[in-house]
Amino acid sequence: MSFADGDGNGKGDFRGLTSKLDYLKELGINGIWLMPIMPSDTYHKYHVIDYKNIDPDYGTLADFKIFIDEAHKRGIKVITDFVINHTGNLHPWFLEAQKGKDNPYRDYYVWANKDSIRNQIFKKPVSFDSDNIRKWHPVNGDTLSEHYYGYFNGLCPDLNLDNPKVKEEILDIARFWLNDVKVDGFRIDAARHIFMDERAKDNHDFWVWFQEEMEKIKPDVYLVGEVWSDAKTVAPYLKGLPSLFNFDLGYAITNVANAQRDTIGLVKTYKDISDYYKSITSEYLDATFVKNHDQTRLLTELKGDQNKARMAASLLLTLPGTPYLYYGEEIGMLGDKLKTYEDFFGPDAYVREPFIWDMDQKDPAQTSWEKPAFSTDETVVPAKLQEDDPNSLLNFYKRMIRYRNASLPLTRGDIEYSGIDVSEIVSFKRIFNDQTEFVMHNVSDVEVTINLKEKNIDLKEVAFATSENYILKEGILELPAHTTVILK
Repeated sequence: MSFADGDGNGKGDFRGLTSKLDYLKELGINGIWLMPIMPSDTYHKYHVIDYKNIDPDYGTLADFKIFIDEAHKRGIKVITDFVINHTGNLHPWFLEAQKGKDNPYRDYYVWANKDSIRNQIFKKPVSFDSDNIRKWHPVNGDTLSEHYYGYFNGLCPDLNLDNPKVKEEILDIARFWLNDVKVDGFRIDAARHIFMDERAKDNHDFWVWFQEEMEKIKPDVYLVGEVWSDAKTVAPYLKGLPSLFNFDLGYAITNVANAQRDTIGLVKTYKDISDYYKSITSEYLDATFVKNHDQTRLLTELKGDQNKARMAASLLLTLPGTPYLYYGEEIGMLGDKLKTYEDFFGPDAYVREPFIWDMDQKDPAQTSWEKPAFSTDETVVPAKLQEDDPNSLLNFYKRMIRYRNASLPLTRGDIEYSGIDVSEIVSFKRIFNDQTEFVMHNVSDVEVTINLKEKNIDLKEVAFATSENYILKEGILELPAHTTVILK
């Protein structure tokens, strides 16, 4: 919706996205995660009403297949959001299920058909914070009618994954997208909410089954899950979804960049989580990010300080895992989720504003589906102008990504402690086979001098630096503020 418009109606679509694949290729990315693309009555498309089509806002299925083909020609993989927890309340299955207990689609959803549950609903005081009230919803608003379960809200009723017919529907949908359309995998939304909270083990077992079935369809399928919680809660899901988004790391990177000091022990924080996850499964592949579509944008949280934003990017792109960048992060887009939105879109729309391609909407791909409140020509330098500025944030990202992509230690290596214990410095070793790279980030706003010889670090070659103002002489490294240096 926000990235690139291909038909001039102001809404981002697949024709527009296809036209900007060269921009993404030049940025250095090798994969695209698309938020829900299936027909829906909401702008964010998480309330699916047709699992085997493209929402008209985005174009046609033919447009999408052309996009997939063009992305693959450029070596770019594509994964799509797969919403399994729920459908929209306008999905044909739910419209049928509401008609009565004898309807063949009735058991596609979860109903409060036990008197004890319904009595709880009616006796509890109405409060958004009451789980019983919030998660059980009356059909058509009639409190005397049947109630259905919807974890998030009444507009998206939960599917009944205890029903073998529903599970087969899910597999059929997956076959369509993987085999017929040729997507490379799925991002799994709300993975911990397939079953009710008290059925955590059933959630874990479901994803083991799901992964096995997906690999039967496409042996090299890529699955990444959203389990927005602490490491202890996340860990059991790894047996079925070995790639999960690392929310704790995103918070940690933001905190360190903002504080300009390593007040939390970033490397230890990462290693503790990573080692714990690897003890669950050797196939663990971290999915790292700083911010996503549900959070206040990075530069807004950093109070507009681009030096801090560059440092956050440097940390993300030198740590292990598969790093995800939220669109617009590379040009410094802004957005505050905490601000109250004045129309029906809700606060998330403030962090999903139109990508800015050029001044005064000169680029025909510029979207205008909503009026931006944060990312405007006055607050964000458009991508076109940044491309021509070697010192821009966009070109900073390009250099960082280009180096990472060419480095086996950074893309595939393990992480070890560096032995340097200075609060202004985040440093670590990245090791792959016989190759070692020594990464040093000065996260502070002051120059820091490190005696490498005292730490038995005998590395004399600077392989990469974000600033040319460092000095490395006779084992003494003078590292300017907000600068990253990688030594070999």
